[in-house]
Amino acid sequence: MTTIKQYKFNLLLVGFILLTLFSCNRNPLKVDISNIKNSIEIVRFDHELFAITQNDTLNEIVKLSNKYPDFFNLFTYRIIRIGGIGEEKFPDLLMKFITDTMIVNVDKLVETKFSDFESIEKQLKKAFKYYQYHFPEKQLPTVYVYVSGFNQSVVTAENIIGISLDKYLGRDCKYYQLLSSTPQYKVTNMYKDKLVSDVAYAWGSSEYGNGDKATNLMHNMILQGKLMYFVDALLPSTPDSVKIGYTAKQLNFCIDNEAQMWNYLIEKKMLFSTNRMDIIRYIKDGPSTSGFPRQSPARAAIWIGWQIVRQYMTKHPEITLEELMQNNDYQQILNDSEYFPE
Repeated sequence: MTTIKQYKFNLLLVGFILLTLFSCNRNPLKVDISNIKNSIEIVRFDHELFAITQNDTLNEIVKLSNKYPDFFNLFTYRIIRIGGIGEEKFPDLLMKFITDTMIVNVDKLVETKFSDFESIEKQLKKAFKYYQYHFPEKQLPTVYVYVSGFNQSVVTAENIIGISLDKYLGRDCKYYQLLSSTPQYKVTNMYKDKLVSDVAYAWGSSEYGNGDKATNLMHNMILQGKLMYFVDALLPSTPDSVKIGYTAKQLNFCIDNEAQMWNYLIEKKMLFSTNRMDIIRYIKDGPSTSGFPRQSPARAAIWIGWQIVRQYMTKHPEITLEELMQNNDYQQILNDSEYFPE
């Protein structure tokens, strides 16, 4: 017969076991950001740009340029590539962009697809609250959204992030099928839910993506793994498939074949190869990873690097995200991760 004392002990034991299991499964990156009050500013540059009329074009352009001087130059020089406001034909070139039939139609489609843009704003602001938690001394960037005519998805500059909304209109967007320079494997990731993870990766890359010390494949794998862990930290609740841009099938391939891929790189003596083509083969985007089975997703070596960094951080919980991102001793990270998939 169970005594009251034994019953209480059993309850405590069950509670301890459940707490232990919960702690083991808890994502350490899901930190408390409720006390972080600062928030990024998000500018709908597209709305202000397309509000320019032909009645007083030059003055309206000057006003917009003066309002957002740094981004305006970034937009005209680097994104739509029509030069600067001081050039004689600049007003005509900008109006030609604004009034182009295809651009106008794309802008209308953007307004339809992003009619709930507030949800994107909330996700971006939450992501950068996590950023501020981990990097409290860093200045928050200003985010500008716009229509680019299908140019870069995300651009970054000092304290600036630019997002081209027309690069996230969905895999079935009719315009994407007309872009001969955009292969299908890229179109697969041109959908709305991919936007925030692309921003997180781009910002991490702009802050910590200097690959000067990454001289071989292993270095590049861990550098990219660090950037993916940076995305983990900003988006702790986002599925891995979205963060790395894989389908569920592609992600499962990596999980199921992790040990085989790692062993292959070791057996073929690829990890310490400094050959540029060897490095590109395993980390570049494409329909698959060259050297691995055809059903493998592209960038599989980046996925492995991501797992190495995750294991390193699990084994060393005392290391902050900032310390990780500043650590360019890739060999030390690999050694201390004790990574050996089975």
